[in-house]
Amino acid sequence: MEWGINLKLNSKIPFLKNKNFHIRYHILFSFLLIIALAVILIWGSQILYLSKFYEGVRIHGAEDAAEKMSEKFLASEIDDSDDFDKLTEYFDTIASNNELSYMIVDSYYTVIQENNKNMAYQFSRRDIDFLQKNANIKGNPYLTCVEGDAPNTKVVIICSVLKNPGTSADCYLIVSSLITPMNTTIMLLKQSSYFIIILLIVFSVFLSVIMSKSIAEPIQKITESADKLAKGEYKTEFDGGRFAETKKLAKTLNYASAEISKIDELQRDLIANVSHDLRTPLTMIKAYAEMIRDISGERREKREEHLGIIIKETDRLAALVSDMLDLSKLENGSQPLNYSSFDMNSKLRDIVERYKGFSEPNGYTINYTESSPVFVRCDMGKIEQVIYNLINNAVNYTGDDKQIYVSMETEEDFVKITVKDTGKGISEENIHQIFEKYYRCEKTRREVVGTGLGLSIVRAVLKAHNFPFGVQSAPGKGTAFWFKVKRDKESICIQ
Repeated sequence: MEWGINLKLNSKIPFLKNKNFHIRYHILFSFLLIIALAVILIWGSQILYLSKFYEGVRIHGAEDAAEKMSEKFLASEIDDSDDFDKLTEYFDTIASNNELSYMIVDSYYTVIQENNKNMAYQFSRRDIDFLQKNANIKGNPYLTCVEGDAPNTKVVIICSVLKNPGTSADCYLIVSSLITPMNTTIMLLKQSSYFIIILLIVFSVFLSVIMSKSIAEPIQKITESADKLAKGEYKTEFDGGRFAETKKLAKTLNYASAEISKIDELQRDLIANVSHDLRTPLTMIKAYAEMIRDISGERREKREEHLGIIIKETDRLAALVSDMLDLSKLENGSQPLNYSSFDMNSKLRDIVERYKGFSEPNGYTINYTESSPVFVRCDMGKIEQVIYNLINNAVNYTGDDKQIYVSMETEEDFVKITVKDTGKGISEENIHQIFEKYYRCEKTRREVVGTGLGLSIVRAVLKAHNFPFGVQSAPGKGTAFWFKVKRDKESICIQ
């Protein structure tokens, strides 16, 4: 499998730009890269940030506890020992929830209340005096950190001035919180992360194998089918698997394969038809030229007859070449359009009249019901060619009654012209190919007059004008070709 996908995650890594890099390796590498980033983030947070984060949480917890105690003391009315007992019970609860020690001392360094009996022995008079002075001078509450007795430990100390209307003197709340080192915790986290990383790697490899297989298989099948298509197997079917993207790709390629198959068939028909259309008149020209040379050279009547056939076949070749050139010029846009304004009703009447010299002696009837004058703006010569080609096609393929119907319908912005025959009609699977070069849907028919390019020229002329056109047909119900011409509303029309 030589396909790869460009992931944004690794598109800047040089060796992953290799066009032959397998998709399964892309997926595996992407999983491993994500795991590596996750490990870096986890270890970075554990080593660089966890200790500081823990220290910040402990300090913030001590500050919040001291603030709540001070607010509670300020809001309390201490009239008797019961009130004080309730207050100290509240203090004990906060201290227990936050794992800290506290004591309340007065201005004479007397301990009024404490939750840890050993706390008073940890502070000397000098320490308490220092805290009280800083609380009064530098700010209330006053916070400081000192080294603990145990190695690598810290003690957060907060001193707040407690003032209460029910007391005659100020008291001081001293809160301490021990911050222990996180080395042991970090080591345990690292050890557990090793196990997690191993599991992640195993899981990522397993998952990448499954995903690469499910993703790569439909792409590989599509590639194999595309190789067959490239070798000329146009009936190849593309299987997109169960993914929406590959299904859509397979559907598009199946459509392309079907269209290429049709184009290939049309190309073979084109070569066969062109070869036939060129070979037949050339063969007849050569045959009758040899007959003139060998047989009828001295016999005037025969010579004139043979020369007439040669001229007729030469005219057929000239018409075929002319149609080929016209079609080529129309398709590549090298033949400009000469716009003019004219009455479409009058033009259709004139064309039908011209056909009477051919149609009546051969038993054909071209029916046209005249309507009010309607002016249109287009290239008159090219639109005449479209109408002639459609009538010629109807003459070639109409039914045994030899009836052709030409009609005109006026719309708000367009004039719709329809040419209908009463022939065998066209099946649904063939109708979309009717405008292709040399395409003929009937294998057996009466002798057809024309070069096989008439409808292709019709399509090219109408596309050059950007006019709508189409065909309506069904087996046994004849065929109706229609096109629309833009009305010239600025011209004066007799209604």
